[in-house]
Amino acid sequence: MPKGMFVDTSICTGCKACQVACKEWNGLPHEPGHFRFDPVEKRPVAVNFTGDSYDNTGDLSAADWRHVRFIEQFSEDRARSRARWLFSSDSCKHCNDAGCLNACPTGAIVRTDLGNVTVQQDVCIGCKYCIPSCPYGVISLSEASGTVRKCTLCNDRIHNGLGTACAKACPTGSISFGEVAGLKAAADRRLAQLKGLGHADANLYGYKEAGGLNVFYLFLDRPQVYGQPETVVVPQKRLPVSSAVTVVGALALGAAAMVSFRERGSREEDEEVKK
Repeated sequence: MPKGMFVDTSICTGCKACQVACKEWNGLPHEPGHFRFDPVEKRPVAVNFTGDSYDNTGDLSAADWRHVRFIEQFSEDRARSRARWLFSSDSCKHCNDAGCLNACPTGAIVRTDLGNVTVQQDVCIGCKYCIPSCPYGVISLSEASGTVRKCTLCNDRIHNGLGTACAKACPTGSISFGEVAGLKAAADRRLAQLKGLGHADANLYGYKEAGGLNVFYLFLDRPQVYGQPETVVVPQKRLPVSSAVTVVGALALGAAAMVSFRERGSREEDEEVKK
């Protein structure tokens, strides 16, 4: 049975414990862009925030496999202005129809027996074909290693009977790890509960997108608000068409070359006869 995670954003507090646990367990380095040179102390110092709300990483990357999104919303009624915070712990979705895996020419990206998608670092050649093939912008190149890197769903932990580091660290239970079928049953119950409490916009994201996501979400607003595409297109779905166009183009070029070769041969024969 495939393993995965259910992220209930309705109880996420934005504490970033998951980010810290992911960094610590996987030994991920700091993001160079999050440091600046302090002219007074004459050394690089950490920049705590990006300037966009309380976000301190900005996005997923080869060094940041988990990113807590902060979304601040204000009501349109300025006279009685109200605001709410929405939080979401984002990571690789481990899609059932994984664009990165489909695009990899060396077989470096594989799906394990537990359904998670990982990058074999010793096989990856850093060609970057997988990067534009991911509809979620998850996978990226590490300048340090020259290979692509992303969340592995704590591949080493889950194959030794442990849950993911982020789920283990989450203090509210917003991130749950387990068998996908059981997590979906829990997600359906939670959605019904929230609907009953008046959260009309609550929705589940990831049941159908990219063939179904092994890491899926419960949102209190539209997916786009949380930075997720509402219409997911896996590039490889267009592969048969693009391949056919490429083959036709190659055949046409070959035919043109053959005609040109024959015409050149005929001219050379004519010149020989004239001599």
